[in-house]
Amino acid sequence: MTPSEIERLEFSPMSVSRWAAGEPRRRNWPVVYVLDGRDAGGAAAAYVGETVSAESRMRQHLTNPAKGGFQRVRVVLDETFNKSACLDLESHLIRWLAGDGRFVVMNGNEGIVDADYFDRDLYREGFREVFEQLRADGVFQRSIPEIENSDLFKLSPFKALTREQAIAVTEILTALLADLRLGASSSSVIEGHPGTGKTIVAIFLIKLVADIQAHSDADVIDADAMFSEFFTPENRQLLAGLRVGIVVPQQSLRASIRSVFTRTPKLSAAQVLSPFDVGQAPDTWDLLIVDETHRLNQRANQSSGIDNKRFVTINERLFGADDLTRTQLDWIRAQSRHQVLLVDGEQTVRPADLPQSTLRALIDDARADDRYHPLSTQMRVRAEADYVTFVRQTLRGEASTAGRPDFGDYDLRLFDDLAAMRREIRARDDEHGLSRLVAGYAWDWRSRNDKDAFDIELDGERLRWNSTPKDWINSARSIDEVGSIHTVQGYDLNYAGVIIGSDLRFDPAGRRLFIDRDSYRDAKGKENNRQLGIRYSDDDLLEFIRNIYGVLLTRGIRGTYVYVCDPHLRAYLAEALA
Repeated sequence: MTPSEIERLEFSPMSVSRWAAGEPRRRNWPVVYVLDGRDAGGAAAAYVGETVSAESRMRQHLTNPAKGGFQRVRVVLDETFNKSACLDLESHLIRWLAGDGRFVVMNGNEGIVDADYFDRDLYREGFREVFEQLRADGVFQRSIPEIENSDLFKLSPFKALTREQAIAVTEILTALLADLRLGASSSSVIEGHPGTGKTIVAIFLIKLVADIQAHSDADVIDADAMFSEFFTPENRQLLAGLRVGIVVPQQSLRASIRSVFTRTPKLSAAQVLSPFDVGQAPDTWDLLIVDETHRLNQRANQSSGIDNKRFVTINERLFGADDLTRTQLDWIRAQSRHQVLLVDGEQTVRPADLPQSTLRALIDDARADDRYHPLSTQMRVRAEADYVTFVRQTLRGEASTAGRPDFGDYDLRLFDDLAAMRREIRARDDEHGLSRLVAGYAWDWRSRNDKDAFDIELDGERLRWNSTPKDWINSARSIDEVGSIHTVQGYDLNYAGVIIGSDLRFDPAGRRLFIDRDSYRDAKGKENNRQLGIRYSDDDLLEFIRNIYGVLLTRGIRGTYVYVCDPHLRAYLAEALA
C-alpha cells in the first residue's frame, strides 16, 4: 500500500481555490482532513473530517461561522482510500486528538461504529504512518501509546462504538425523545460486566444529546453516520434546554471525568456530580445518567460526620422526614425526570452500597418496561475466552478441574514471590505504561498518617498504599505504591499485579472460599448497619470481598499477575490456572 501524502494549505477561499485547481483528487476523491486554529474562546482547536470532495467541503466550512477561527488545513491523500477507510481514519484521528490534549476537538458525536471492511488491518497500519506525519508537523505532541494510556483518551466521548453499544444509545435516545413528546418520565438500565463499556456509553450519550441541542443548519452531518437521523429540527426543539448530568459515586473516577468534560466542547465539569451534589441541589435535572449505580449508598454510617448530617438533611428536604429506608437512588429519582442507570451487581464492594435486592428490582422493572440494555462484548480484557466469567467462577470456588480456558496471548500468571511480581510489573510499565500493583484491603493504611511508615511487608518487600485518592493511577508515585479498590474501580490498566491478602482464604477439605474477618482492614467494609439494624455475616462479607477481587482481577487489558498470601488459596488458584 502506497504511503499517504499530507498536503497543507491556509484555510481561506483563495488558498482553497488555488489548491483545488492543481490535482483532480482534491475535487473528487475520498480524503481525510484536519482543520486547526482557535475556538471562540481563543483556545487551540481542531476539527477532523472526511469527504469525497475536499474542495466542496472546504467551501462549506468557510461559510460556517463556527469554523471562522480555523487557520490551517491538512489533507490526507491516498490513492487506495475508499469511504470505509476514510471513516475509520477520521475516527482514529478524532480519538487521538482528544486524548493528546493539545487541541480542543470541535467534532460532534454523530457516531461511527467500529465496522469491519476489506483490508482493514492493512489500512490501520497506514494510519499510524499518517499519525507520525501529522505529529512531525506539530498536530500531535505525544506518541500513540502515551495518548492511548491517558484518561483523556479512555474516557473521551469520541468513540467508535461496538454494535451493541450503538444499539443501546439508539434505543435509549429514541425512547427519551418519545417520552419528551408525551411528557412522561422514564428509567432505563444498562447492565454489563467489567470492561463492556458502560461508562463509554454514558459519556457518549451525554455528548450526543449536547450536540443535537447545539446543532446548526450550517453544520455538516454525514448521512452515513450512525446517529445522523437524530439531528433534526424537531429533536433539537425537544432537547432544547434539557438539563443533563452524570452521577459518579467514586471520587477518583469523578475527578477524571470532570477533567475530560472540561476539555470537551458543549460539556461542562459542572455536569459531573456526586450523589450528595444531586441531593443538595435546589434545582432538578431532566436527565441523570448514573455510572456505577451499584456504588450508590443506602442509609449507613458514611465516611465522615458531615456526610451523615447531609444524608439526614437531604432526606428531610426531599421527602419531608428522615426516612431510613431512603437511598441515594431515591434522591436521584426525586431530583430528575429521566434516569439511565449503569449496573453490575457483582461490583458492590461495601455494605453501604445498594443491596442486591434493590439492584435486582431495578433490572426486573427495566425488563418489564422494555428499558433494559445489556452489554456483553468485552472491550477491556484482550483474551480470546470469557476471562471475566472465569474470574468470577473461580472466586466462587467453581474453577474447573480441567484448567483454565485458552486466553490466547493474554498474560495471566500466578507468582509465589512478590518481589518477582513487582519486577515484572515494573518491566511491563517500562514497555507499555499503565502497569500497577493493586491489592485487597488486608493491611492497615499506616502511611496515611505517618509518611515514613510502610503498609504492606511481604517476602522482604515493603510497600505503601496509594498516596492520593484522586487519579492515583496516573500520579507520579503510583508505580512504587499499591492501589486499593477505591482508586481503580472504573479504570483500565495495561497490566495489573493483584495481591490477594489473607482476608480471602480457601478450605481444601470443603473446596470453598471463606474470609478471615480480622485480616480484612476496611472498617467501613465490614461495619454493621446500625441505622437499619443489619448485621453482616461472614457470608455477606465474603460476597463483598469476592467482588473486590473480581474488580481488581479484571483491570488488566494485556495481562494480570497474581500473588496470594493464603497457601491453600494459592494452591487452588495454581490448579485453576494450570
